[in-house]
Amino acid sequence: MDATDQTVLERQIRISARPEVVFSFFTDPVKLIRWKGVRAELDPRPGGVYRVEINGRDIVLGKYVEIVPFTRVVFTWGWEGENSPLPPGSTTVEITLTPDGEGTLVRLRHLGLPPEQREAHAEGWDHFLPRLNLAAAGMELGPDPWSM
Repeated sequence: MDATDQTVLERQIRISARPEVVFSFFTDPVKLIRWKGVRAELDPRPGGVYRVEINGRDIVLGKYVEIVPFTRVVFTWGWEGENSPLPPGSTTVEITLTPDGEGTLVRLRHLGLPPEQREAHAEGWDHFLPRLNLAAAGMELGPDPWSM
């Protein structure tokens, strides 16, 4: 896929934790809700469910596609609900973890986003990735302002 493809959203962040730690924040429901969402049902194996209740009304639903411990997590993504502009599993999120000294370089690619969904998802990832950095570094964040 061409890097200029408008259906691809890319973000990169350096996390102050090793890949083994960061990986668990994408596969362990207790850790995931420390940085994103209020409830999570995760079955981190190919075909396993990826379901995250973001705020009591918006629920992400997809399936894990690929799990490479401490290196890569791929899952499908969409929103539950009738008339969703982005149906469950209709896009794909790729997470790549690369060791960087005592930290981890996290590269996120959200593929298949319709142009009208790009801005909202960019805003979402820009909100949640800094929270991931703090949570993976061991900080207690308290409730996400978006979940209230």
